[in-house]
Amino acid sequence: MARKPRVEYPGALYHIMCRGNNGEYVLKEDEDKTIYLDLIKKYKQKYNFKIFSYCIMDNHVHMLIEMDSIPISKIMQGIQQSFTQRYNKKYGRTGHVFQQRYKAQICDKDRYLLQLVKYIHNNPVEAGLKEGLNYSWSSHKKYLKGKNDELLEVNLVLGMLCDNNKKAQKLYRDMMRLDTGQKDVRIFSLPHENSDKISGNTFTELEEGVDKIIDTVCREAGVQREEIIRRTKIQRYSDIRKVIVLLSEKYTYVTNTKLAKILNIPLSMVTKIRSGESRGTKMVENLIRSIENKGIIQA
Repeated sequence: MARKPRVEYPGALYHIMCRGNNGEYVLKEDEDKTIYLDLIKKYKQKYNFKIFSYCIMDNHVHMLIEMDSIPISKIMQGIQQSFTQRYNKKYGRTGHVFQQRYKAQICDKDRYLLQLVKYIHNNPVEAGLKEGLNYSWSSHKKYLKGKNDELLEVNLVLGMLCDNNKKAQKLYRDMMRLDTGQKDVRIFSLPHENSDKISGNTFTELEEGVDKIIDTVCREAGVQREEIIRRTKIQRYSDIRKVIVLLSEKYTYVTNTKLAKILNIPLSMVTKIRSGESRGTKMVENLIRSIENKGIIQA
């Protein structure tokens, strides 16, 4: 299936996510995480992009990058290829380290920058890691210090919360619910004029979008939602569920766990589909092509 070219322009903000090939834990070792982080720094200096947050997990990476004049595709090509070369040499292997098509979703900086920072920093929490927000391989701790460094643009994000840096750090802690000990997945808006309070609603717009995809796929395939969430091994329904999973991977931030629950299928099946381990049929390709060609779903 032909892939659409990425939208790239100076100042564009991208949420980048890249996974280990076939879901492999290619970043499990701290040394490999350090190498990957050093490569981000190297290419940031070379290509002059901005990075607002990151989280390096064992089998995938999240980054929030604003490109300058160098396209995001060239930035990611440099980082990914350099890491692949070092990784393969280190472990005496060949072939792909990451899935070939990383996810680069273009985002509205004014509307979503804060929410995406929160989303990325919450990844270890969502994964159930014991360190939670104190996870060593995310940019969260740098926000607590409240100042830029050679890699991270902290001040711009905190400045969206408040002009006063100390107060902005307090608002950031409020946003992450650090002083309550409670898990929180709300979507936040900026403080109103003459107020230092940030407001929140349920985290739907970033994590979801799934309902629209399910409705669209069902309509295009000529089936009812109830049919595809019914436990069945009929190939046609299995293919339709694969289309939903693949489009959700490309156009939303829904987690594997939540998607498995929505579609009433095993979590392992969602993981296999997203990793490419479970191959789709010609019907899957044709249905995805039809939906994307009609422009029904926008990245």
